[in-house]
Amino acid sequence: MPSICVYCSSSNAISEVYPPVAEALGREIAHRGHTLVYGGGAVGLMGVMARAAHEAGGNVTGVIPSKLQDREGIAYEADELLVTETMRERKKLMYERADAFVVLPGGYGTLEEFMEVLTLKQLGYHDRPIAILNVDGFYDTLLDFFEELREGYFAREAITDLAHVVTTPEAALNRLDVVPAEDGLPS
Repeated sequence: MPSICVYCSSSNAISEVYPPVAEALGREIAHRGHTLVYGGGAVGLMGVMARAAHEAGGNVTGVIPSKLQDREGIAYEADELLVTETMRERKKLMYERADAFVVLPGGYGTLEEFMEVLTLKQLGYHDRPIAILNVDGFYDTLLDFFEELREGYFAREAITDLAHVVTTPEAALNRLDVVPAEDGLPS
């Protein structure tokens, strides 16, 4: 069963626009028979998405550092919950278990995780699909900045050469040609 790794917010103090999208993504991942791999938290978009995937009969794998269990809660909806010591271990496990990536709105952690898989793809360490779910224009400023990087020759490829920019969960999953990953993190 292909695995979709989703990076997203762990905050409940966000606009009400985002949770329904996370819920729809979780349901759609389950309906398509994919496994959801995510940050293991029970709050924010993470919790909404995991509950929706679980309730729709999907397989859910959560990966959470022990230090964040109190802060983000424990994902009781996860069929498999992996507890790591560090964020680096969390990211490594999520990356290794992913056949594709989806980025929902989120904060610094979401951006950091996304930038790593984007950079690894640009450098040729993997060729797994990445979809940026640009809900309500959330990523417009970042996408503009990526274009500035390309225009200034700081980046060779346009973001659209590396990732699919979409506005709905269905479009995100439609753009991901999911095949099992064979590579791991670079040494």
